[in-house]
Amino acid sequence: MERRTIGAGALEVGAVGLGCMPMSWAYTGSRQRGDASLRTVHAALDAAGADGGGVTLLDTADMYGPFTNELLIGRVLKERRAEAFVSTKCGLLVGEQHIVANGRPGYVKRACDASLRRLQTDTIDLYQLHRPDPEVPIEETWGAMAELVAAGKVRALGFCAMGARSHRRAAPGRPGPGLHDGTIRLLERVQQVFPVSAVEAELSVWSPEALDALLPWCVARGIGLLAAMPLGNGFLTGTLTPGQGFEPDDLRARHPRFTAEMMAANQSLVVGLRRVAERHGATPAQVALAWVLAQDRYVVPIPGAKRERWAVENAGAAAVRLTETDLAEIAALPAALGSWD
Repeated sequence: MERRTIGAGALEVGAVGLGCMPMSWAYTGSRQRGDASLRTVHAALDAAGADGGGVTLLDTADMYGPFTNELLIGRVLKERRAEAFVSTKCGLLVGEQHIVANGRPGYVKRACDASLRRLQTDTIDLYQLHRPDPEVPIEETWGAMAELVAAGKVRALGFCAMGARSHRRAAPGRPGPGLHDGTIRLLERVQQVFPVSAVEAELSVWSPEALDALLPWCVARGIGLLAAMPLGNGFLTGTLTPGQGFEPDDLRARHPRFTAEMMAANQSLVVGLRRVAERHGATPAQVALAWVLAQDRYVVPIPGAKRERWAVENAGAAAVRLTETDLAEIAALPAALGSWD
């Protein structure tokens, strides 16, 4: 598998990562199985390319579960730490009915120590701020995270982009603020404290907004962009049926693009991806990931997966090389619709 280098510290990771959140959080709970998830992580690390390498980046967070996702990943790392690049996050606290940000320096340091214990490792490769705390200056939070690097507990720092779900289109003829303007302003502030190595943000065929300003900002500084939800929460795989319904604990049950009406309206995206996939002997999911990979060498998609077959299929996307004709055809697909459109 191709390797990609991100950040000033020249961090090297496999071109396709593994998003671990669906194993413990936000997706259909009845289908989450610990043993199956363990096999999935092992399969991702095993997924071999021509050079014998596979997926290395495992993306998790303390809030997933909460905590159970890190515990699961820790069971794998106990056996295979040298093969994995571990990314986890802090800054969000989960209650029974709410999630709140906590960026206080003391909390950040305690959260890191707790993550290290759960992950059964001495060092976190990439420690990300999940969300800034509006009551704490971002420089204070980031400064505490930088101290973790100095202490040898963390190798590099990352930042999660904000606001994707709250974005709405501007009125016709009236330009609205860029989706990631607020994130970029915060990034410019924290860069003055300690270098950002990676930014995690949603990027996919049906959510390409990061291409407008955020990715150019990252590329100009050698900062990696970890593409979250590169398969459109599963829609771009072509395996979901409009109107199939989702369990109440599944985030897609409240997602504006997963109503039966919108899923039917957006089928043209899947049809277009499948058309390109047939030319390459690939799947729609692999083409969707190959499109993300083609955006820049600093981009690393981190598709979520709960099952071995999906993790192995996703890893195979690194071998799909889209042509200019393919990319133009995908660019010509209609923009995705949501329930507010």
